[in-house]
Amino acid sequence: MTPQSSESVLIADQLRRAFEGDAWHGPALLELLQDVSAATAAAKPLPEAHSIWELVLHIAVWDKATLRRLAGEKTQPTGTDNFPLVPKRPTETAWRKTIAGTKRTHERLVKTVAALPESRLRERVPGKRYDFYHLLHGVAQHELYHAGQIAILKKASLRG
Repeated sequence: MTPQSSESVLIADQLRRAFEGDAWHGPALLELLQDVSAATAAAKPLPEAHSIWELVLHIAVWDKATLRRLAGEKTQPTGTDNFPLVPKRPTETAWRKTIAGTKRTHERLVKTVAALPESRLRERVPGKRYDFYHLLHGVAQHELYHAGQIAILKKASLRG
């Protein structure tokens, strides 16, 4: 770790921990998804809540949006761009493909953040009133928030 990139590397590590594991709070996103079947992922045990599958797709959307913002693009996903639709036939293959795609996107984000010059962290996010430091910490918080929802949905699915 070089002194110039130490803060970026630390943020990248928090993003990785929230997603992959070794998080202080408990199970990270991928740990929660290990035993989730396509049927459970697509289920709506709480009718007014998003499904696990929808939440995983949503997390990928925001990892991609963050990468686009880091590249200088203004972006604000809304509607089905924000919460993509689950396939009509929720197969195990489609579910595993969703997880793999989300993982690849997240790995790209972690790698990009770790390589950021520290000076970029204080640059303003295109079209926003906050900087990348704020955004990147927010992305980690966002993933943990949805991981908590996924944990609850898993428990609700087991009861249902």
